[in-house]
Amino acid sequence: MSAPPIFRLVGERRVSVVRDAAAVWRVFEDDPVGSCMVAARVADHGIDPNSIGGELWTLRGAEESLCFAGANLIPLRGALPDLNAFADEAMSGTRRCSSLVGRADLVMPMWERLEAAWGPARDVRDRQPLLALSSHPNCEIDPGVRQVRPEELDAYLVAAVDMFIGEVGVDPRIGDGGRGYRRRVASLIAAGRAWARFEHGQVVFKAEVGSQSPGVGQIQGVWVHPEWRGLGLGTGGTATVAAVIVGSGRTASLYVNDFNTVARAAYARVGFADVGTFATVLLD
Repeated sequence: MSAPPIFRLVGERRVSVVRDAAAVWRVFEDDPVGSCMVAARVADHGIDPNSIGGELWTLRGAEESLCFAGANLIPLRGALPDLNAFADEAMSGTRRCSSLVGRADLVMPMWERLEAAWGPARDVRDRQPLLALSSHPNCEIDPGVRQVRPEELDAYLVAAVDMFIGEVGVDPRIGDGGRGYRRRVASLIAAGRAWARFEHGQVVFKAEVGSQSPGVGQIQGVWVHPEWRGLGLGTGGTATVAAVIVGSGRTASLYVNDFNTVARAAYARVGFADVGTFATVLLD
């Protein structure tokens, strides 16, 4: 028998913190690509809020309604009453998250309810194709792309910061001088999940497996040095990382801004197929 949920009152709704790990995993298994970011945390640390850096909320039981609330707010399942309840719970205290991310049909209704209290957003990206690849890439991989070594952190960090500023619009070094971001990047390198091509000590292509669940590896932070763009490095480099993920028995996945036609064309050449739509709301 699973442990009883911990209930909190939100208006007339009862939002609870999930304690049924088996039910959570059934949700993940039903949508392995869409749930990868949260499934990766739970696979490593279980569902205890102190271990995963956030809470898993539900209104009607995890298999009917589920949302992760931590540094990101990630709705995973629910109808409009569930999403409204999650939004109300998020607004009931100090905001902890810096973004909303997940399937667009879940994120955008939540944001409609949250916007009056939390808006305006720094950026709303309401159409981000969610892509997946479960077979070997259709194009050649780049043999020059390899795992980054710990002693290459400083060189890799230059590219990572440039990518982050270009993608998110904020310098990740603000606030703590970059110590937190450096630790995050260093941990990905130590885990063997940061990949790059170096030319004369400089990173010209980079990508990370940002989240890795038992069944999916989600690629993030794809970047090509401006002076090396248009040469196919993005296609070949992404194919290399995807091939490693697929070779591990996982599905390779990523999501991309719909307006980034160059990246979308590159991913299509690799063999990625559209499996849904994500949305991201970036908050100040």
